[in-house]
Amino acid sequence: MFITRIKLKNWRNFRTADVRIGERAFLIGPNASGKSNFLDIFRFMGDIVNRGGLQIALMMRGGLSTIQCLSAKREESLELEFHFSPSLEASSEPKFKYILGIKSQVKGKPQSQITQITQITREEVWENGSKILQRPDENDKKDKLRLTQTSLEQISLNQKFREIYEYFSSIKYIHIVPQFLKHPGMFKKESALKDDYSFDFLERIADMPEEVRQSRLSKIETALKIVVPQLKDIKLVLDSSGPHFEAVFEHWEPSAVQREDQFSDGTLRLIGMIWALFEDNSLLLLEEPEVSLNASILNHIPSLIYRITGKKKKKQQILISTHSIDLLSNAGIAGEEVLIFEPGKEGTEIKPCSCFEDIRLLLESGLKPSEVMVPLIRPQNILAMELFE
Repeated sequence: MFITRIKLKNWRNFRTADVRIGERAFLIGPNASGKSNFLDIFRFMGDIVNRGGLQIALMMRGGLSTIQCLSAKREESLELEFHFSPSLEASSEPKFKYILGIKSQVKGKPQSQITQITQITREEVWENGSKILQRPDENDKKDKLRLTQTSLEQISLNQKFREIYEYFSSIKYIHIVPQFLKHPGMFKKESALKDDYSFDFLERIADMPEEVRQSRLSKIETALKIVVPQLKDIKLVLDSSGPHFEAVFEHWEPSAVQREDQFSDGTLRLIGMIWALFEDNSLLLLEEPEVSLNASILNHIPSLIYRITGKKKKKQQILISTHSIDLLSNAGIAGEEVLIFEPGKEGTEIKPCSCFEDIRLLLESGLKPSEVMVPLIRPQNILAMELFE
């Protein structure tokens, strides 16, 4: 099952949005246009089913006010709508639709302590065109506290649409923070909630069956030897302090090894990204994979992704946010895979490349996405930076 369409209302940068996605999408746009906030939609849903529910997911983000569009009126709800289809074919009809609407409700009387709690204003599930869940329902009206929890997060209530729950629960966000790997003792677990993949990365590898772990590390080693000068061997070892990477280089003594705290940031990020591509996730979110990587490597990242995921029996959706011209220069990126984020006075609009007739024609003539789209995402007054005093 795949998410094939997303509708947003009052989510962060987006007053409204209606986006169709396929097997792979590249998110491009200026800084602060909403690319990370778009990825956070999926993380938010994953946190609802994995972290302890709607209220925890909101608390992790500082409350509803921090994720609600600033242009939204006080009485308006924030709404997210997801369409799930069994196939990525354009003609495939959605099997499920899940809609979640939430809004802050004032609790308390005049001259008493007034607080705001977030309640569900709308929760619907549609299966093959028929509505199988409608909230608020009569039970919700009798007990308003029920509206602080989604049916999606409750195993006893989501049996008819458990596939949606399982999809969101297997979403993986990848933005390796090398400092978490190099100096884990300097960070508390709570500080890594937004990037637990980095914090638990070595433990995740160590927990894999040895045969699977060795097979994946062997493939990663092959890739690293291409881009890391004189790398000879890389492996995972366990000692009293936990799991660690160890690497040996051709120009060193055989007994001399490097651990992960001596690896370059780019090496660690590349290892993390490749390992994530081997995992079985419903949706993989890659945020700015270009960070710390050599420009010559970036052009081949889309092809690397295709080579690894293309061999899987089960297709996997991947969303990639990027500012990298080098990454977008890959000839394998199709125009329909690119989503352009355009900020405006009423919020950011998300437009597929196919909406622009001139861009489509230029791509069909043989130009690369980077050659056509970069002018659209470059700040209009960027030359003024040189005149800054």
